[in-house]
Amino acid sequence: MKIDKFALEKILVEEIPITTAIGINVSDISNNTVILTAPLSNNINHKHTAFGGSLYSVAVLAGWSLLYVQLNELELASHIVIQEGNMKYLHPVKDEISACANLPSNENFQRFIRMYNKKGLSRIQLKVAIHQGNKLAAELTGTYVIHV
Repeated sequence: MKIDKFALEKILVEEIPITTAIGINVSDISNNTVILTAPLSNNINHKHTAFGGSLYSVAVLAGWSLLYVQLNELELASHIVIQEGNMKYLHPVKDEISACANLPSNENFQRFIRMYNKKGLSRIQLKVAIHQGNKLAAELTGTYVIHV
C-alpha cells in the first residue's frame, strides 16, 4: 500500500511525538527517496543556526521514514530502529532543515529484505544528506534494524 505525505506525517506524530516539537514536514516521497523538512525557528541554537541535535534527529527520522514507506509498500510489518548513527557536520544550516534519505542500490535493499524474510531481523546502512543551498551541510550514515 502506498503512503502519501499526509499519512506519513500523521504516522510520525503518532509514533514519534518529538516530531511535533521539531516541526517535521514531509516534503517529498518517491520510489527511493524521502525528504523531511523542519523550520529553523523550532531548531535554532545560540549561533542562530540549526542545532546539531535537531539536524541529527531530522536525518534519523528521514531514514526511518524511508524504511517505513518501503516496508509498507511491501506489506512487511516490522519495527524499525536506528542501531548506530554517525553524523558529519560540514557547514552551518542557516535556513530550513531539509534531510534527504535515499535507498542504497537495489541489490543491497533486496538482500536486506531477503534476510528479514528469512530471519525476522535485518540491518541496512542508509545515507541521509542535509544540504544548505548547493553545499552538503551534514550527512548521516545510519545503520537501521528491522525486526518482528
